[in-house]
Order: sequence, then structure tokens, then C-alpha cells
Amino acid sequence: MPGPADVLGPILQVMTWVGFVPGIPLLVAGRVIAKRRCPWTSTTAEVFEAGGYKGFRWSDIDNKLHLSLHTADETNGLEPGSEVVLHYDACHPARWRLSPHRHDDSIMTIGWILTVVGVVCTLAGFILLML
Repeated sequence: MPGPADVLGPILQVMTWVGFVPGIPLLVAGRVIAKRRCPWTSTTAEVFEAGGYKGFRWSDIDNKLHLSLHTADETNGLEPGSEVVLHYDACHPARWRLSPHRHDDSIMTIGWILTVVGVVCTLAGFILLML
């Protein structure tokens, strides 16, 4: 009759590989993406109206003027002449939003989870060998 080491050993070994093989590359990819990410900056934008459309007018870090037109549905509740806080990508000012930007770190999260599973299974395998 096989003992616990005979049954759990192969399972722990497979789970070690399942954790490490995708986990480490995901951590590396997440780190590279995080390093290449441009910072987001906030500024004050003025709401203006032109030809039945409303839009935002703002200046970026280099004092370059940016304009964007939107339909009335998209700018519902904003009065021309009022100011709003606008958040934009410093490298690509055409990417903007009215709410603060949140970076997506799902690659790093999945990488950490898989790597921790690989480490725990490796340690459990060594402990199983000592029993």
C-alpha cells in the first residue's frame, strides 16, 4: 500500500512546476510593463461649447493646448465656462479621463500567486522527504 509520500510527492512536484513556470515570467512581464508605464497627471480643464457640442480645453505639462469635443450626452450636467479636474497620460495627452487613473496590476498579482504556490509546494515536498 502506497504511503502519503508516494501519493503527495508527484502532486506537489506538478504543483511546483505549475506555480513556477508561468509565475516567474508573469512577474518579469509585470515589472517590465510597470517600468514602461507613463505617469498620469491632473490639470484643470475648462468646459466650452461649440456648435451644439461641449468639450474640454486644457494645457499639458509643456503648455500645449488640447481640445476635445463631446456630445451632449457625454457632458451631461457640465455648464460651459465651468472647470473640471481632468487626468491625462503625460506621454500621450490624448488619453484622458475625469476620474483618477488606476493602474491594472493583474499580471503582477497572478504572477505572485503562482510563484507563492510554487514555493509552498517546493517546501512541502522537502518536508515530505524528511518524514
